[in-house]
Amino acid sequence: MLLKEGTTRKLCFRALFHPLRKRRSPGAHSIDSDVLKRGHHLLTAFRQRFGDWRGSRPFWGGLLTMLGGVPIVYLPYAALTLDTLAIRIATTAGSGSLVIGVLLVALGMIMWFQSHLRVFAGVAATVLALLSIPMSNLGGLLIGLLLALLGGTLSIAWTPGRSAPTA
Repeated sequence: MLLKEGTTRKLCFRALFHPLRKRRSPGAHSIDSDVLKRGHHLLTAFRQRFGDWRGSRPFWGGLLTMLGGVPIVYLPYAALTLDTLAIRIATTAGSGSLVIGVLLVALGMIMWFQSHLRVFAGVAATVLALLSIPMSNLGGLLIGLLLALLGGTLSIAWTPGRSAPTA
């Protein structure tokens, strides 16, 4: 790459690799700057709306509760292998694990979409997480237990933010 007189490598690197820079070559079609601005505006608007939606409900509590239900459901039915050794954590509580895990995922969805039920969903998620200790392989090998406990307590502790005062 040849540098023009008076330019530095830093400027050339920015010119070549800047993501929104239009490179025009003879005969090639380039993206119109209005399309880029509109796409950037749509992304900004989506991020703003998602941030507002996320702030109006116990988002992280619901997410952690749903993630806590996944190992509780998965591990009793999984057949893990280490080299040639097959490990199967199958117990008679497979159906109990399935019920607890599905209920945790449902409670996480309730936290997201019915935020006025957040305290009920948080208490229920906490109780189910504690019930998963004896019923489903130590609560999904403690991973699901910890995630569901944290999600439930975050949901109980969450309060809606105050709206900005109007002038």
